[in-house]
Amino acid sequence: MTAPYETAQPERSSIDATPGVVALDFGTNWCGYCRAGEPLIEQALADYPQARHVKVEDGPGRPLGRSFRIKLWPSVVVLKDGQEVARVVRPDSADAVREALAKAGA
Repeated sequence: MTAPYETAQPERSSIDATPGVVALDFGTNWCGYCRAGEPLIEQALADYPQARHVKVEDGPGRPLGRSFRIKLWPSVVVLKDGQEVARVVRPDSADAVREALAKAGA
């Protein structure tokens, strides 16, 4: 079983200051699209153990999601040294997420 989306929101400044590859996974625990995408995201991340996976619960008034202009769930924003390098919205395959991670040189 995968970890739930965390309600605690990291600060954008701490995300921007994180070195290396980060996969910010925005969604909610009750979202059907998020549940369908979970195994695909997990499969892709299994190939990139050096990438840090941060699952963030999103919704109205959630500052981190708004700062990344998240509109649909799940959305995976791939960062390298705090800079966005790729984004996958509602992935329909693990390969879509792998391609985003590859752009970070993960």
